[in-house]
Amino acid sequence: MSDNMTYEQAVERLDEIVSLLEKNEVSLDEALALFEEGTKLTSFCTKKLNEAKAKITEIEKD
Repeated sequence: MSDNMTYEQAVERLDEIVSLLEKNEVSLDEALALFEEGTKLTSFCTKKLNEAKAKITEIEKD
């Protein structure tokens, strides 16, 4: 995962990972690597959403 990845890019990659895993055409090792990447991307997206929510809350206070 790139340090300068956007939320939208992360979601797109997550979609790709889900698609690959649903096809059941990857080896166990590949599936584990994809799962690990997906977990990291999910954490990244959650963090970005929480940051956006906090910013919106702060803006609404003003």
